[in-house]
Amino acid sequence: MGCCSGRCTLAFICGMQLVSVLERQVIDFLGYQWAPILTNFLHIIVVILGLFGTIQFRPRYVTGYAAWLVVWMTWNVFIICFYLEVGDLSRDSDLVLTFNLSMHRSWWMENGPGCRVTPITPPPSWAPEDHRYISISGCLMDFQFIEVAHSSLQILLALVGFIYACYVVKLISEEEDSFDFIGGFDSYGYQGPQKTSHLQLQPMYMSK
Repeated sequence: MGCCSGRCTLAFICGMQLVSVLERQVIDFLGYQWAPILTNFLHIIVVILGLFGTIQFRPRYVTGYAAWLVVWMTWNVFIICFYLEVGDLSRDSDLVLTFNLSMHRSWWMENGPGCRVTPITPPPSWAPEDHRYISISGCLMDFQFIEVAHSSLQILLALVGFIYACYVVKLISEEEDSFDFIGGFDSYGYQGPQKTSHLQLQPMYMSK
């Protein structure tokens, strides 16, 4: 019963992770954030494998999923530090999240709640010709805090998923050991009852 409950909970957590990361993937695509797009894609694949392992009793898949969650949490901690500009990190750097392929920022920068975007004409002389120069005002929440909230949610889901993944792997391993002990995986451990035929000899009397 505990194994079933743990597996069901882990499957639910995987579902929550898929929904949240797909929403994040769409936002990152709109903002041309290539590094997060690649990382999100890897996360989606690993979560699907973890969900498969949970449903099909594959502890190796669940173990790989748990190991990836450590990397995923580390990545999201980096994203939080990046947007909060911890240490020498700067969210104005193009190289980190876009591989220096574009000057785009987070999609939430222009599309956050309450944000009003006003084009500035004429643009400054230093502005690239293929980019518009805008002014953003009225945002109810700055874009960096929205990104931090998204990453914090991912860390929370990953932490709970990691705990349940370890729990499920432990329970599945215990069940397999118990099954081995009673000969569940030994094809020769059980032999069906053999049918024996007994022929009762009766004495025969011949009359003369």
